[in-house]
Amino acid sequence: MLQQTKVKTVIPYFKSFVHKVPNLKALSKSNEKKILKLWEGLGYYSRARNLHKTSKILVKKYKSQIPDNFEKLKELPGIGDYTANVLLALIYNQPRVGLDGNVKRVFFRLFNLEITNTTNLFKTKRNADLAEALMEFGAIICKPKDPLCNKCKLKKFCLYYASESKIKSNKKIKIQSKSYDIFCYLKKNKKQIALTKNNDLGFLKKFNLPKMKASSQKNKSWKFLCNYKNSISNKKLNLNLYYKFSSKIPSKYSWYSLSKNREFIPSFTKRIFKQISFLYQ
Repeated sequence: MLQQTKVKTVIPYFKSFVHKVPNLKALSKSNEKKILKLWEGLGYYSRARNLHKTSKILVKKYKSQIPDNFEKLKELPGIGDYTANVLLALIYNQPRVGLDGNVKRVFFRLFNLEITNTTNLFKTKRNADLAEALMEFGAIICKPKDPLCNKCKLKKFCLYYASESKIKSNKKIKIQSKSYDIFCYLKKNKKQIALTKNNDLGFLKKFNLPKMKASSQKNKSWKFLCNYKNSISNKKLNLNLYYKFSSKIPSKYSWYSLSKNREFIPSFTKRIFKQISFLYQ
């Protein structure tokens, strides 16, 4: 959950998740819809799918134990170098450090070093504590902007502090701006909308959405409702919303209630629901 998501955002999701899925066995036996529902609103849903897939592999292949081997860990869905290193450090106290942006920045500022491999870089009996401390230190003290140098216990060793130079840390993510037309089939006498998983948009794949495509010439058979803005990850979306009442369900679509959403519905779709709900008032 903490991958690409802030701690304060994750906390309530994590508490709810572990309450309803208390252990690895329960996770492996849960269906994907339940896991996605618990993840609803966090975004980057491939993380939830990979977590679910990995739990099944761990239960079946590794007797519910996390491997203590770097190569075996990386074979699991969703686990790369960073996560594998962190797991080995925190669980098995191996001399490894997860190289995220925070940790790289700490080393660069302290020693003016570009660190690419931290295996066996430190000799300590508390490898787990060190790995976690470096991540926390980079996030709380040695921040990307306005680092708390005056409170830092390492400033007398720090080349950055000594030179008072301004080091550029992470490159800014380029924000993409795109326009889309959203076409909503609505049931006349019921608060229902037709959704499909067949939109090929490059983002929000395999999720329940109305008909949607890159903006083009307006279709006269559809009624224009409104224009609004939305953001997903590093995309700023300019959205034109159209609607049409229909008694028959279009091919490869399913009717969904605008008010009673018992199945998993992404937050993006819920925002569309809010835009069109007043048509039934």
